[in-house]
Amino acid sequence: MGQPEQRAEGAGPFTTRLTWRPPGGGTAVWESRLARRRGLIAVHPPGAPARRHASADAVAITRLRRLNAIAATAFVIGGALFAAGAAVAQFGGGDATTCASIYFAGGLFFNTGGYVSLLQVVNAPRHVPGGEGRLVTRRWRWWSYEPMRVDWLSASALFAGTLVFGVNLLDSFLQGLNVQQVNRLIWTPDVIGCVLFLISGHLAFVEICHTRLPCVRRRSLGWWITAVNQLGSVLFMVSALAAYTRPATGSLVNADIADWGTLTGALCFSVGGVLQHFERP
Repeated sequence: MGQPEQRAEGAGPFTTRLTWRPPGGGTAVWESRLARRRGLIAVHPPGAPARRHASADAVAITRLRRLNAIAATAFVIGGALFAAGAAVAQFGGGDATTCASIYFAGGLFFNTGGYVSLLQVVNAPRHVPGGEGRLVTRRWRWWSYEPMRVDWLSASALFAGTLVFGVNLLDSFLQGLNVQQVNRLIWTPDVIGCVLFLISGHLAFVEICHTRLPCVRRRSLGWWITAVNQLGSVLFMVSALAAYTRPATGSLVNADIADWGTLTGALCFSVGGVLQHFERP
């Protein structure tokens, strides 16, 4: 017998949605985000009036719920701390060390959220193309290398971005730096982290939209989470660009924009974390 008919959708080398006919008839549709976030796959049995969602086993569901709760909570707290640090910087109430300490605490939560988001991808239940419409659970792993998966690339870029931000936050404690050192040790990691966040958000849109170009899906909670987080990434980038120290004057391009960009961007990540609590099995 030949292989069951399959139709793959996605962008470039990435498959984000796969439709096939199981041996028993009907159709099964696997979507990357739905499977890895909620442990669901759409199945349309032969003769049935509509599709239904088949769930992964209890082990996978428990994993997904716990990982989602940890990641979402970490982003809520991390975003709130970053917003608090920016508020202290903008309105006063603390010196540079106080602001740096608040930012650093928020960065630790962002690190946690980034790594746990990667664990969600690594340990997500996998589909069985050509088989029955079901998801299978693999053994627990703390890491994987799967560059042909767009969700893995998105989560890896996000985690890498949080780590680079960590370098920026650690370096912000250094005293007596000249302008060139500030731009090299603090500003440059900040910009690199923002770029990685933007790349992660774009890849997340690719996963949801099944195309290279962003789409609008107002009824999709996953789309709203991605859109809010990407807005936060854009605001972080605006803040980073405004925080460049001019060599000629030793002052920032615009301190107010830098603080407000960080504050509003951080609140976006907190809102995204709140929404993520509802995108669970």
